[in-house]
Amino acid sequence: MNFPAKIVAKLSLSNGRFLHSPSLRGVPKLGFVRYLHQNRRLGGGFPKNMAWNLKRCDLEVEIKAGVILPAMEVHAEEAIEALKAGKVIAVPTDTLYGFACDACSMEAVNRIYEIKGRKQTSPLAICVGDVSDINRFAITDHLPHGLLGNLLPGPVTVVLQRGESSVLEKSLNPGLDSIGVRVPDSNFIRVIARGSGSALALTSANLSGQPSSVCIKDFESLWDHCEYVYDGGALPSGRAGSTVVDLIKLGMYKILRPGSAMEETVAILKRYSLQEEGIAT
Repeated sequence: MNFPAKIVAKLSLSNGRFLHSPSLRGVPKLGFVRYLHQNRRLGGGFPKNMAWNLKRCDLEVEIKAGVILPAMEVHAEEAIEALKAGKVIAVPTDTLYGFACDACSMEAVNRIYEIKGRKQTSPLAICVGDVSDINRFAITDHLPHGLLGNLLPGPVTVVLQRGESSVLEKSLNPGLDSIGVRVPDSNFIRVIARGSGSALALTSANLSGQPSSVCIKDFESLWDHCEYVYDGGALPSGRAGSTVVDLIKLGMYKILRPGSAMEETVAILKRYSLQEEGIAT
């Protein structure tokens, strides 16, 4: 799939939108788009035996209004441009597929709530590219040195005080002075977060109250609402999502959601001598 993204943008497939699949059967490994261009140069047309029969695709996706792209760094530029334009994208993380947008674009944040059918009183977490970025958005001075670097990147959401120095918009999660922060152990979304120059608002890619998504087919009915849907294949961690831990109080922790990594998370917290909130010592 080493073809320039700008060339890909020239190939219109349906309703002015595009489909890219890394694994169409019968298409050589040099990639679907490059194969099509090469076939045209040789004077050939699209093979009739393929006949746009998308049921033969390994991904079993249909041409829809959304754009399906593989979650590869070669496509990060499109994602970053979409985020800066206030659009919503769907991306794989180290736990679940999520909807992401610029956390400082209230129009985009509101769009995520609309897509999910979620009450705006339910807070959104943010995602940043690196552990060192967290202190731009939340207070970390009270935490033991090295703690965040041991928890993250990984399947953990840390809840911290926003503080007056946070660069987050006040209108994100209004009325709350705390924020959940993720640094997923997933290179693609971290590259996007770095390139955006901001934090990403991040929430699971599903309708509110429905099961979380571990492959793009799980939220197929919502593709049309995304500027891009990035396919990273089936995610292996199950549907439990990240472990959510409140680290606001000095020397204390509180597990807010067990998630997929509670035992490992608690072991790290205890190694740094943090005590579980509400548990007498």
